[in-house]
Amino acid sequence: MSEIDGRAEVSSSARMGPNVKIGPFAVVAGEVELGENCIVEHHAVVQGPARLGRGNHVYSFSVIGGDPQDLTYKAERVSLEIGDANEFREFSTVNRGTVKGGGVTKVGNHNLIMSYAHIGHDCLIGDFAIFVNGGTLAGHVTVEDYATIGAFCPVQQFCRVGKYAYIGAHTVITQDVPPFSKVVSPRDSRCYGVNTIGLERQGFSAERIENIEKAYRLLLRSKLNTSQALEKMRETLAGSEDVLSLIRFIESAENGLIK
Repeated sequence: MSEIDGRAEVSSSARMGPNVKIGPFAVVAGEVELGENCIVEHHAVVQGPARLGRGNHVYSFSVIGGDPQDLTYKAERVSLEIGDANEFREFSTVNRGTVKGGGVTKVGNHNLIMSYAHIGHDCLIGDFAIFVNGGTLAGHVTVEDYATIGAFCPVQQFCRVGKYAYIGAHTVITQDVPPFSKVVSPRDSRCYGVNTIGLERQGFSAERIENIEKAYRLLLRSKLNTSQALEKMRETLAGSEDVLSLIRFIESAENGLIK
């Protein structure tokens, strides 16, 4: 037997399988079909026409089946088809299709759509794909089985992401991503010295800031390697607790150090 909170808004034309759970203030619109064991958390929205298979979990504040974000959309009857056992985390969005794109967006089975991820109109998603937080698909994108879209990665319309491909965080995709590949934008992050203004605002004295700046000159601008720079800091700046804390931080780094 389904559990529908009395504060939820569920259309009379929505169809639900057994053991569906709908939380307070959720909205399930007309022409929506929820399969067995689906969960729609509080404040989530499912719009139609849309069909969700078994065991899908729609978390709070996500919008599944929203209108396509396309200027040519004129309220035509277009739809969304979702398979089984997908998770749509908080604030994720999935749009229905457009007439020019075939009229339907499709999501397969066992996909994880993390918070703020977006699947645009007419996209085709396979099985066991992962969309990390903020991963964004424009319209007409195909994502094959077991692909991973990294955090805050935009994928341009009509691109394809091959099966088992991995796209690293903050990578802009404007061409097809080959199956089995790793794709990532260059990582050119650099350290440009001391956050002087921020330290001044926090009440650091001129002497404290000067000692920190001397330490960073050794670390970034001398010809010493990191170990040699740390040793020189100990020799010349041991009286500064700020410098000693910097040394301890660098020595405990396990993921490398931006320099």
